[in-house]
Amino acid sequence: MGELGEFGLIALVNAGRTQTPGVLLGPGDDAAVIAAPEGRFVVTTDMLVQDRHFRTDWSSAHDIGRKAIAQNAADVVAMGAVPSAFVVGLGCPSDTPVEFVRELADGLWAEAGRAGASIAGGDMVRSPLLIISVTACGDPRRAPIRLSGARPGDVVAVAGKLGWSGAGLAVLSAATADAPDAPSADLLTEFAEVVAVHRVPQPPYEAVLELPDTVEITALTDVSDGLLADLGHIAESSGVAIDLTAAALAVPELEAAGKALGVNPLDWILAGGEDHAFAATFTDSTDLPEGWVRVGRVRAGSGVTVDGAPRSGLGGWESFA
Repeated sequence: MGELGEFGLIALVNAGRTQTPGVLLGPGDDAAVIAAPEGRFVVTTDMLVQDRHFRTDWSSAHDIGRKAIAQNAADVVAMGAVPSAFVVGLGCPSDTPVEFVRELADGLWAEAGRAGASIAGGDMVRSPLLIISVTACGDPRRAPIRLSGARPGDVVAVAGKLGWSGAGLAVLSAATADAPDAPSADLLTEFAEVVAVHRVPQPPYEAVLELPDTVEITALTDVSDGLLADLGHIAESSGVAIDLTAAALAVPELEAAGKALGVNPLDWILAGGEDHAFAATFTDSTDLPEGWVRVGRVRAGSGVTVDGAPRSGLGGWESFA
Protein backbone atom coordinates (compact mmCIF):
# COMPACT_ATOMS: atom_id res chain seq x y z
CA MET A 1 0.00 0.00 0.00
CA GLY A 2 2.86 2.36 0.77
CA GLU A 3 4.15 1.98 -2.78
CA LEU A 4 0.79 2.19 -4.55
CA GLY A 5 -0.51 5.22 -2.62
CA GLU A 6 -4.01 6.51 -1.91
CA PHE A 7 -4.98 7.61 -5.40
CA GLY A 8 -3.51 4.53 -7.01
CA LEU A 9 -5.64 2.42 -4.69
CA ILE A 10 -8.75 4.46 -5.46
CA ALA A 11 -8.22 3.87 -9.16
CA LEU A 12 -7.55 0.17 -8.60
CA VAL A 13 -10.62 -0.65 -6.51
CA ASN A 14 -12.98 1.38 -8.73
CA ALA A 15 -11.79 0.10 -12.09
CA GLY A 16 -14.57 -1.63 -14.02
CA ARG A 17 -17.23 -1.13 -11.37
CA THR A 18 -20.80 -0.28 -12.37
CA GLN A 19 -23.03 1.79 -10.09
CA THR A 20 -26.62 0.79 -9.39
CA PRO A 21 -29.47 3.30 -9.98
CA GLY A 22 -29.41 4.44 -6.36
CA VAL A 23 -26.06 6.16 -6.96
CA LEU A 24 -26.44 9.25 -9.16
CA LEU A 25 -22.78 10.22 -8.83
CA GLY A 26 -20.14 7.80 -7.62
CA PRO A 27 -16.40 8.00 -6.86
CA GLY A 28 -14.31 10.75 -8.40
CA ASP A 29 -15.79 13.96 -7.01
CA ASP A 30 -15.74 15.55 -3.56
CA ALA A 31 -18.80 13.56 -2.51
CA ALA A 32 -21.27 11.07 -3.90
CA VAL A 33 -24.86 11.85 -4.84
CA ILE A 34 -27.46 9.31 -3.70
CA ALA A 35 -31.02 9.12 -4.98
CA ALA A 36 -33.86 9.65 -2.51
CA PRO A 37 -37.00 8.89 -4.55
CA GLU A 38 -39.18 8.92 -1.44
CA GLY A 39 -37.85 12.32 -0.34
CA ARG A 40 -36.01 10.68 2.56
CA PHE A 41 -33.56 7.83 3.08
CA VAL A 42 -32.48 5.42 5.78
CA VAL A 43 -28.85 5.66 6.91
CA THR A 44 -26.73 3.57 9.27
CA THR A 45 -23.04 3.06 9.97
CA ASP A 46 -20.99 0.29 11.51
CA MET A 47 -17.30 -0.29 12.10
CA LEU A 48 -15.12 -3.42 12.13
CA VAL A 49 -11.77 -3.41 13.91
CA GLN A 50 -9.11 -6.06 13.35
CA ASP A 51 -8.89 -8.65 16.13
CA ARG A 52 -12.11 -7.34 17.65
CA HIS A 53 -14.56 -8.09 14.85
CA PHE A 54 -12.43 -10.22 12.53
CA ARG A 55 -9.08 -11.99 12.35
CA THR A 56 -7.06 -12.14 9.16
CA ASP A 57 -5.84 -15.64 10.05
CA TRP A 58 -9.45 -16.83 10.29
CA SER A 59 -11.07 -14.95 7.41
CA SER A 60 -9.96 -14.03 3.91
CA ALA A 61 -10.01 -10.40 2.77
CA HIS A 62 -13.01 -11.28 0.57
CA ASP A 63 -14.87 -12.71 3.59
CA ILE A 64 -14.14 -9.59 5.65
CA GLY A 65 -15.43 -7.32 2.89
CA ARG A 66 -18.67 -9.26 2.58
CA LYS A 67 -19.17 -9.28 6.34
CA ALA A 68 -18.67 -5.50 6.55
CA ILE A 69 -21.39 -4.87 3.98
CA ALA A 70 -23.77 -7.58 5.23
CA GLN A 71 -24.03 -6.23 8.77
CA ASN A 72 -24.87 -2.76 7.46
CA ALA A 73 -27.24 -3.91 4.73
CA ALA A 74 -29.12 -5.98 7.31
CA ASP A 75 -29.66 -2.87 9.46
CA VAL A 76 -31.11 -1.00 6.48
CA VAL A 77 -33.40 -3.90 5.57
CA ALA A 78 -34.49 -4.19 9.22
CA MET A 79 -36.06 -0.74 8.82
CA GLY A 80 -38.05 -2.01 5.84
CA ALA A 81 -35.82 -0.16 3.37
CA VAL A 82 -34.06 -1.30 0.21
CA PRO A 83 -30.26 -0.78 0.26
CA SER A 84 -29.28 1.84 -2.30
CA ALA A 85 -25.62 2.72 -1.65
CA PHE A 86 -22.66 2.10 0.63
CA VAL A 87 -19.74 4.39 1.52
CA VAL A 88 -16.63 2.67 2.88
CA GLY A 89 -13.82 4.03 5.04
CA LEU A 90 -10.62 1.98 5.23
CA GLY A 91 -7.70 2.31 7.62
CA CYS A 92 -4.71 0.01 7.10
CA PRO A 93 -0.96 -0.19 7.70
CA SER A 94 1.27 1.00 4.85
CA ASP A 95 2.70 -2.51 4.45
CA THR A 96 -0.73 -4.04 3.72
CA PRO A 97 -0.42 -6.03 0.47
CA VAL A 98 -2.26 -4.47 -2.45
CA GLU A 99 -3.75 -7.86 -3.28
CA PHE A 100 -5.37 -8.01 0.17
CA VAL A 101 -7.10 -4.67 -0.44
CA ARG A 102 -8.14 -5.75 -3.93
CA GLU A 103 -9.76 -8.89 -2.51
CA LEU A 104 -11.38 -6.84 0.27
CA ALA A 105 -12.91 -4.52 -2.33
CA ASP A 106 -14.16 -7.51 -4.34
CA GLY A 107 -15.87 -8.83 -1.20
CA LEU A 108 -17.43 -5.45 -0.47
CA TRP A 109 -18.80 -5.23 -3.99
CA ALA A 110 -19.99 -8.84 -4.01
CA GLU A 111 -22.17 -8.42 -0.92
CA ALA A 112 -23.32 -4.96 -2.01
CA GLY A 113 -24.52 -6.57 -5.23
CA ARG A 114 -26.31 -9.34 -3.32
CA ALA A 115 -28.12 -6.60 -1.39
CA GLY A 116 -29.01 -4.87 -4.67
CA ALA A 117 -26.79 -1.82 -4.23
CA SER A 118 -23.27 -0.55 -4.99
CA ILE A 119 -20.42 1.32 -3.35
CA ALA A 120 -20.64 5.05 -3.98
CA GLY A 121 -17.29 6.11 -2.53
CA GLY A 122 -15.30 6.31 0.65
CA ASP A 123 -12.01 7.27 2.25
CA MET A 124 -8.75 5.63 3.30
CA VAL A 125 -6.03 6.44 5.78
CA ARG A 126 -2.93 4.81 7.20
CA SER A 127 -3.58 3.21 10.58
CA PRO A 128 -1.76 0.76 12.88
CA LEU A 129 -4.30 -1.99 12.15
CA LEU A 130 -7.14 -2.72 9.76
CA ILE A 131 -10.32 -0.74 10.34
CA ILE A 132 -13.33 -0.85 8.03
CA SER A 133 -16.21 1.58 8.48
CA VAL A 134 -19.30 1.29 6.30
CA THR A 135 -22.15 3.76 5.96
CA ALA A 136 -25.24 2.33 4.28
CA CYS A 137 -28.14 4.21 2.70
CA GLY A 138 -31.54 2.76 1.96
CA ASP A 139 -34.69 3.68 0.09
CA PRO A 140 -37.74 3.35 2.41
CA ARG A 141 -40.41 1.81 0.19
CA ARG A 142 -42.79 1.58 3.16
CA ALA A 143 -43.17 3.28 6.53
CA PRO A 144 -40.12 2.52 8.69
CA ILE A 145 -40.57 -0.67 10.72
CA ARG A 146 -39.50 0.37 14.19
CA LEU A 147 -38.65 -1.48 17.39
CA SER A 148 -41.55 0.13 19.22
CA GLY A 149 -44.55 -1.38 17.39
CA ALA A 150 -44.97 -4.79 19.06
CA ARG A 151 -48.25 -5.38 20.89
CA PRO A 152 -49.51 -8.08 23.26
CA GLY A 153 -50.91 -10.94 21.23
CA ASP A 154 -48.48 -10.51 18.34
CA VAL A 155 -46.59 -13.53 17.03
CA VAL A 156 -42.77 -13.54 17.19
CA ALA A 157 -41.03 -15.05 14.15
CA VAL A 158 -37.53 -15.31 12.75
CA ALA A 159 -36.02 -15.60 9.28
CA GLY A 160 -32.47 -16.75 8.59
CA LYS A 161 -29.87 -18.83 10.37
CA LEU A 162 -29.66 -18.44 14.15
CA GLY A 163 -26.74 -19.69 16.21
CA TRP A 164 -24.60 -20.63 13.22
CA SER A 165 -22.18 -17.73 13.58
CA GLY A 166 -21.74 -18.32 17.30
CA ALA A 167 -21.08 -22.00 16.61
CA GLY A 168 -18.59 -21.10 13.91
CA LEU A 169 -16.75 -18.76 16.27
CA ALA A 170 -16.61 -21.50 18.91
CA VAL A 171 -15.23 -23.98 16.39
CA LEU A 172 -12.56 -21.55 15.20
CA SER A 173 -11.59 -20.69 18.76
CA ALA A 174 -11.35 -24.33 19.79
CA ALA A 175 -9.51 -25.49 16.68
CA THR A 176 -6.84 -22.81 17.00
CA ALA A 177 -6.49 -22.84 20.80
CA ASP A 178 -2.88 -23.06 21.97
CA ALA A 179 -3.38 -25.66 24.68
CA PRO A 180 -2.34 -29.31 25.10
CA ASP A 181 -5.94 -30.51 25.41
CA ALA A 182 -7.33 -28.26 22.66
CA PRO A 183 -9.70 -30.00 20.22
CA SER A 184 -8.24 -31.06 16.88
CA ALA A 185 -8.03 -28.68 13.94
CA ASP A 186 -10.12 -31.33 12.13
CA LEU A 187 -13.07 -29.49 13.66
CA LEU A 188 -12.67 -26.89 10.90
CA THR A 189 -13.37 -29.56 8.30
CA GLU A 190 -16.10 -31.35 10.21
CA PHE A 191 -18.02 -28.16 10.93
CA ALA A 192 -17.07 -26.17 7.84
CA GLU A 193 -20.66 -24.96 7.33
CA VAL A 194 -20.93 -23.08 10.61
CA VAL A 195 -17.41 -21.68 10.21
CA ALA A 196 -18.39 -20.36 6.76
CA VAL A 197 -21.45 -18.60 8.21
CA HIS A 198 -19.33 -16.97 10.90
CA ARG A 199 -16.89 -15.71 8.28
CA VAL A 200 -19.62 -14.47 5.94
CA PRO A 201 -23.08 -13.76 7.44
CA GLN A 202 -26.06 -14.60 5.24
CA PRO A 203 -28.83 -12.08 5.91
CA PRO A 204 -32.02 -13.24 4.15
CA TYR A 205 -32.73 -9.80 2.67
CA GLU A 206 -35.56 -11.16 0.53
CA ALA A 207 -37.50 -12.36 3.59
CA VAL A 208 -38.16 -8.69 4.41
CA LEU A 209 -37.93 -6.96 1.05
CA GLU A 210 -40.38 -9.36 -0.60
CA LEU A 211 -43.03 -9.20 2.14
CA PRO A 212 -46.48 -8.67 0.58
CA ASP A 213 -48.15 -5.36 1.39
CA THR A 214 -50.96 -7.33 3.04
CA VAL A 215 -48.61 -8.64 5.74
CA GLU A 216 -48.82 -6.56 8.92
CA ILE A 217 -45.41 -6.59 10.57
CA THR A 218 -45.37 -4.54 13.77
CA ALA A 219 -41.69 -4.57 14.81
CA LEU A 220 -38.50 -5.79 13.20
CA THR A 221 -34.81 -6.08 14.04
CA ASP A 222 -31.60 -7.49 12.64
CA VAL A 223 -30.19 -10.16 14.97
CA SER A 224 -26.64 -8.87 15.42
CA ASP A 225 -26.08 -8.95 19.20
CA GLY A 226 -27.97 -12.19 19.86
CA LEU A 227 -31.66 -13.08 19.77
CA LEU A 228 -32.26 -12.40 23.47
CA ALA A 229 -30.54 -9.01 23.33
CA ASP A 230 -32.18 -7.85 20.10
CA LEU A 231 -35.67 -9.00 21.06
CA GLY A 232 -34.97 -7.28 24.37
CA HIS A 233 -34.68 -4.01 22.44
CA ILE A 234 -38.11 -4.64 20.89
CA ALA A 235 -39.62 -5.54 24.27
CA GLU A 236 -38.20 -2.45 25.96
CA SER A 237 -39.07 -0.05 23.13
CA SER A 238 -42.60 -1.44 22.80
CA GLY A 239 -43.27 -1.76 26.54
CA VAL A 240 -44.13 -5.46 26.26
CA ALA A 241 -42.84 -8.90 27.24
CA ILE A 242 -41.70 -11.55 24.77
CA ASP A 243 -41.80 -15.26 25.54
CA LEU A 244 -39.88 -17.64 23.28
CA THR A 245 -40.48 -21.36 22.81
CA ALA A 246 -37.22 -23.30 23.07
CA ALA A 247 -38.46 -26.22 20.96
CA ALA A 248 -39.31 -23.88 18.09
CA LEU A 249 -35.76 -22.51 18.12
CA ALA A 250 -34.00 -25.89 17.85
CA VAL A 251 -31.46 -26.12 15.02
CA PRO A 252 -30.57 -29.79 14.36
CA GLU A 253 -27.50 -28.80 12.32
CA LEU A 254 -25.89 -27.37 15.47
CA GLU A 255 -26.32 -30.45 17.64
CA ALA A 256 -23.12 -32.20 16.56
CA ALA A 257 -20.99 -29.09 17.04
CA GLY A 258 -22.51 -28.53 20.45
CA LYS A 259 -21.76 -32.11 21.48
CA ALA A 260 -18.17 -31.86 20.23
CA LEU A 261 -17.52 -28.65 22.15
CA GLY A 262 -19.63 -29.32 25.23
CA VAL A 263 -22.00 -26.44 24.51
CA ASN A 264 -25.79 -26.35 24.58
CA PRO A 265 -26.64 -25.16 21.01
CA LEU A 266 -29.49 -23.09 22.45
CA ASP A 267 -26.83 -20.81 23.96
CA TRP A 268 -25.53 -20.02 20.46
CA ILE A 269 -29.06 -19.52 19.15
CA LEU A 270 -30.09 -17.14 21.92
CA ALA A 271 -26.87 -15.24 22.56
CA GLY A 272 -24.34 -16.06 19.85
CA GLY A 273 -24.83 -12.90 17.80
CA GLU A 274 -23.54 -11.92 14.35
CA ASP A 275 -26.10 -14.08 12.57
CA HIS A 276 -27.77 -11.08 10.91
CA ALA A 277 -30.98 -13.03 10.64
CA PHE A 278 -34.22 -11.09 11.20
CA ALA A 279 -36.63 -11.25 14.12
CA ALA A 280 -40.06 -9.68 13.88
CA THR A 281 -43.48 -9.44 15.42
CA PHE A 282 -46.57 -9.96 13.31
CA THR A 283 -50.24 -9.47 14.11
CA ASP A 284 -51.85 -12.71 15.24
CA SER A 285 -54.14 -12.72 12.21
CA THR A 286 -51.21 -12.74 9.77
CA ASP A 287 -50.26 -15.91 7.93
CA LEU A 288 -46.49 -15.99 8.22
CA PRO A 289 -44.81 -15.49 4.84
CA GLU A 290 -42.42 -18.04 3.36
CA GLY A 291 -39.08 -18.12 5.14
CA TRP A 292 -40.44 -17.07 8.54
CA VAL A 293 -40.74 -19.43 11.52
CA ARG A 294 -42.89 -18.76 14.56
CA VAL A 295 -40.81 -18.91 17.77
CA GLY A 296 -42.83 -17.08 20.42
CA ARG A 297 -45.48 -14.63 21.49
CA VAL A 298 -45.70 -11.02 22.65
CA ARG A 299 -47.39 -10.61 26.03
CA ALA A 300 -48.12 -7.86 28.51
CA GLY A 301 -45.24 -7.18 30.87
CA SER A 302 -41.53 -6.66 30.31
CA GLY A 303 -38.39 -8.54 29.35
CA VAL A 304 -37.69 -11.67 27.31
CA THR A 305 -38.25 -15.18 28.65
CA VAL A 306 -37.79 -18.69 27.27
CA ASP A 307 -40.59 -21.16 28.01
CA GLY A 308 -41.88 -18.69 30.59
CA ALA A 309 -38.63 -18.30 32.54
CA PRO A 310 -35.70 -15.86 32.39
CA ARG A 311 -32.61 -17.28 30.67
CA SER A 312 -29.43 -17.36 32.73
CA GLY A 313 -25.94 -17.02 31.29
CA LEU A 314 -24.78 -14.87 28.40
CA GLY A 315 -27.28 -12.35 27.12
CA GLY A 316 -25.54 -11.32 23.90
CA TRP A 317 -22.82 -9.10 22.52
CA GLU A 318 -21.75 -5.94 24.32
CA SER A 319 -19.16 -3.74 22.62
CA PHE A 320 -17.43 -2.56 25.79
CA ALA A 321 -17.66 -5.81 27.76
